[in-house]
Amino acid sequence: MRKTRTGDRPDSAIGPQPATAQPPELLSEIMPQTIYRVFFGPHGLRAGWSLVIFYVIFRFLVRAIGEIFVDAQVVNPNSTYTAGVSILVELISFLAMLGAAAAVALSEQRRTLLVYNLAGPRRTLNSLSGLASGFLAISALIGILALGGWLQFGPIALSGIAILKYASLWGCAFLLVGCVEEGLFRCYMQFTLTRGINFWWALAAVAALCLDLALRNAHLHAGIAAALVLNLLPGAGNGGALGVYAAALLGLPPCLVLHLTKKPGEGFWYAAWVTSTFFGFIHTGNSGENWIGIFAASMVGFVFCVSVWVTGSAWWAIGCHAAWDWTETYFYGTADSGIQARGHFLSTSPAGNSFWSGGADGPEGSVLVLVVLLLLLVALVAIYGRKRPILVGAPAAASAAN
Repeated sequence: MRKTRTGDRPDSAIGPQPATAQPPELLSEIMPQTIYRVFFGPHGLRAGWSLVIFYVIFRFLVRAIGEIFVDAQVVNPNSTYTAGVSILVELISFLAMLGAAAAVALSEQRRTLLVYNLAGPRRTLNSLSGLASGFLAISALIGILALGGWLQFGPIALSGIAILKYASLWGCAFLLVGCVEEGLFRCYMQFTLTRGINFWWALAAVAALCLDLALRNAHLHAGIAAALVLNLLPGAGNGGALGVYAAALLGLPPCLVLHLTKKPGEGFWYAAWVTSTFFGFIHTGNSGENWIGIFAASMVGFVFCVSVWVTGSAWWAIGCHAAWDWTETYFYGTADSGIQARGHFLSTSPAGNSFWSGGADGPEGSVLVLVVLLLLLVALVAIYGRKRPILVGAPAAASAAN
């Protein structure tokens, strides 16, 4: 039995999809077969090349749209972290993401962007459920910290119309954050990797991220992967890197078991391992993160991948992500990745040992966040697991990986 190469898994691996993109017949006739097979598999452009094309277009559009906004004096590159600035910055990424996804979808002969893990059932209900889950999860964490004496509440920071004003502004900002980050990771990247990844490709990708961090922290280079996704960074800090290493190691045993047993839908979980580790990796660019916060970012990325699996789409993840950030930043006024935003409703401050309180990182840097994420994962599977949408084509995908 052959191993999967990038692009060999059908689009239907994780749910009902439009017709599978087929390799352009004209190219197969005019290109030498050896070269053709490097770029195309039986189901179209290989997943790795799809990611490369998406990335190039995305970065170009981010720069182009950003320059337009700056030239029009809509965005000031030196602005502080406010709701209005956050909306504009995330809007740039959102527009660039839509443009890149549309370009790749067109090149792969896909008829809709909903193919990227957005076409599942009960989208509105799942979105609302995600919003409620995100609010309750971070509220539970805040409550535990307060009861333990690791978080102290101060006076209400806003009054009158300002409460509604900033609630709305931060709501728009974090809705965009949820759309962009989940759109990039749980929609486009998760979908694309699922259709064209095997265990060895996943292991190589995760190992490359860890090696990049190790070399960067050893000051041997500025970081190849970091230069691509985060711009040049002097280092992630040994603590932050430890969070990525922990996430990478945690995902290795279950993925190895899937590889050895050849379970249906294994490609989805290889993709989840890569995207979750990568999600933690990009958070090393936040100056206020500790290793627990980085590890928690990877873990919440995995929870969101599970939500795609059990609900059939990324809508729950988008809602949960937006509500988690809004509740943490605006409602409770805690630090998020070491940054405390202007215009928050309540005032809070960490107290005691940073291992429990999260310190300057905020609640996400507390070890207790891992307990809350585990409970969130259990609740997600318990509520949605038994009525999980049938993953049409999963057996075919598993066969392609063998």
